[in-house]
Amino acid sequence: MQQDKHPEYRPVVFRDRAAGYAFLTRSTADSDRTIDWDDGRTYPVIDVEISSESHPFYTGKARTVDSEGRVARFERRYGGGTGEGGAGRA
Repeated sequence: MQQDKHPEYRPVVFRDRAAGYAFLTRSTADSDRTIDWDDGRTYPVIDVEISSESHPFYTGKARTVDSEGRVARFERRYGGGTGEGGAGRA
């Protein structure tokens, strides 16, 4: 590995302000702001708009798609698929 070519890989805190959640990990991301962590050390902090704590997919608040309604609408529009034409049209 060439010297002075790669960014510094160090501990960084990512904070989701909407959910009030923060986690410590390692990253090459840089920030001028810092935060005092639970272990008594100071780390750079990066604020993110969404994380696993606030994303609808991970929190279970995601909208479910009405797939049955779509299938019924398709069958009403194009038939039940019983014709010889393959698509249900006679």
